[in-house]
Amino acid sequence: MRPAFSTKLTHDHAKRVESGLLRRVRTAGDARPGRIVLDGRELIDFGSNDYLGLARHPRLIEALTMAATIGVGARASHLLGGHHDAHEALQRALAEWIGYPRALLFSTGYMAATGALSALLGRHDLCVQDRLNHACLIDGARLAGADLRRFAHADAVDAARLLASRPDQRALLVSDSVFSMDGDVAPLAELAALAQRERAWLMVDEAHGLGVLGPQGRGACAAAGLAAHDVPVWMGTLGKALGGFGAVIAGSEALIDALVNSARSYIYTTALPPALAQAMVVAVGLAREADAERAHLQTLVAHFRIGACELGWKLLPSVTPIQPLIVGTSADAVDLSRQLEAAGFYCPAVRPPTVPKGSARLRISLSAAHTVEDVDALLQALGKRESAGHV
Repeated sequence: MRPAFSTKLTHDHAKRVESGLLRRVRTAGDARPGRIVLDGRELIDFGSNDYLGLARHPRLIEALTMAATIGVGARASHLLGGHHDAHEALQRALAEWIGYPRALLFSTGYMAATGALSALLGRHDLCVQDRLNHACLIDGARLAGADLRRFAHADAVDAARLLASRPDQRALLVSDSVFSMDGDVAPLAELAALAQRERAWLMVDEAHGLGVLGPQGRGACAAAGLAAHDVPVWMGTLGKALGGFGAVIAGSEALIDALVNSARSYIYTTALPPALAQAMVVAVGLAREADAERAHLQTLVAHFRIGACELGWKLLPSVTPIQPLIVGTSADAVDLSRQLEAAGFYCPAVRPPTVPKGSARLRISLSAAHTVEDVDALLQALGKRESAGHV
């Protein structure tokens, strides 16, 4: 008899419950910057990626409200009449900000990554990626059918070994700039030098670096002194520090032309709402000017790290707003998250398979919308908790 999907779903559900890995979607209500409303309670939000606090910025809300008069939907894909003036303006603003000849909009970061990688790579090509890269980058190489090899995290020497082992293959070296669950920064200057030595291209995903690091918030690549010729394929997202939605690939005229003609996730989907694109032009301007917010973020990062270490908590090395507090088991991470929520803080637990087994954690995410007093209150709550996460 043919196996039933219902049996598989029941079995998988039971395994997740037993292992403490069952996830539930929770509905959030309207809240002030730096806050979240869950089950009718307002909590201090240490779980978002709104690093600059722009998601509810008055100028951004005003821009979206005014732009809504041009309509809601783009009505078609970019190639079939859905590409509006607002899309073009946003592409130009992004390219000028980060220093690239051209930029191309995608609906999501996942679509940008899979579209670019599957358009560039084929089954005879080599793709060398950091072991902790975001799933979208791994999936993009797999969709392309490329020879995917993964190097030890942030280890340029291991990446060099993998590239040198296949000198006859066209090669793409791929890394996150800031790693979303660890908060550390890739050795981008070393990777760029390696790519040039090996005649490979370098692709960097700046999802968690854009707006936060580098001069004018241009990202970790700019902070490392890298220019467009060092990183031929640059990727960023608009739904984190920029407070909106969407994603972008930046590169040469030749690269963008190739993606327009062969990136399936660009060709075969409706374009972003034009009103949203118009509002995101304002977000680019706000992010470029947010030096005070970036300085405040660094103050909060240093303050939290000092306080957490004094309390005996184990933190991973990170100078970014992503501060992983390692707890250990999934059950302990969930228990700590629940206790903090009861005390007024939203600090979601991150469990396998998102992170390696035995390294379940709270991903403390800081925002310019937080105050030093918010961080002090969280530290006070953490100081009352005895946990396996203490060193």
